[in-house]
Amino acid sequence: MTLPLDHQTVLVTGGCRGLGAAIARAFGREGARVAINYRRSRDMAETLAAEIGPNAVAFEADIRDADAVRAMAGAITETLGPITTVVHNALADYSFNGDERDTLATLDGAAIAHQVETAAIGALNVLRVTTDTMAADGFGRVVTIGSNLVQNPVVPYHDYTAAKSALLALTRTAAAELGPKGITVNMVSGGLLRVTDASAATPDAVFDMIAQNTPLRQVTTPEDLADAVLFFASPWARAVTGQNLIVDGGLVFG
Repeated sequence: MTLPLDHQTVLVTGGCRGLGAAIARAFGREGARVAINYRRSRDMAETLAAEIGPNAVAFEADIRDADAVRAMAGAITETLGPITTVVHNALADYSFNGDERDTLATLDGAAIAHQVETAAIGALNVLRVTTDTMAADGFGRVVTIGSNLVQNPVVPYHDYTAAKSALLALTRTAAAELGPKGITVNMVSGGLLRVTDASAATPDAVFDMIAQNTPLRQVTTPEDLADAVLFFASPWARAVTGQNLIVDGGLVFG
């Protein structure tokens, strides 16, 4: 079974700014009903929903809190209809600044746990409250957001990259379990995006260096990555699951 994008109800976690906002706009552009999840930024989320149109609504929940996620899913279903599609984009607070990153000498376990709590445990909380309905309907699409740093840790952001590695593993094991129920689970992994809140502290020289090392000679934008997310949710990806698509202008091959 497949559903066109304009028949889908899409939950975008961390959907009110940066990449999440670009993903929400992309689904809205295609006619989907869009649930914009936010944790703190109510005004920003509601402004984005108004921009997208009447089929977009903002919903508050800290995805690390299983009860809050369950309540949010119920509110989305009541307002927009059953959730058919999940994009897990939420990111724990982070700044990509190589000069100020933790090294192995300064990193502690709490920093890794903090990242994993949003990336992997947050994903689990969302999957647990959405996939039963997807399975009953015989259709579901889950797209997680990863990082090309897992394949190419050009800057060793240990805590962030460890969490995205855990999310990639969960993406693949979830694909194996949910596939027989008609649910696909895939990941889209970007490189450094120009520009999001997380990359705002990145010096321009780093963006320029990355651009010169990609075959396309450009840094990926949030809009570039959002379109790849649409592919995995679309009917054209109906036979694709458990995959990690790297969208970074060709900086990382494979």
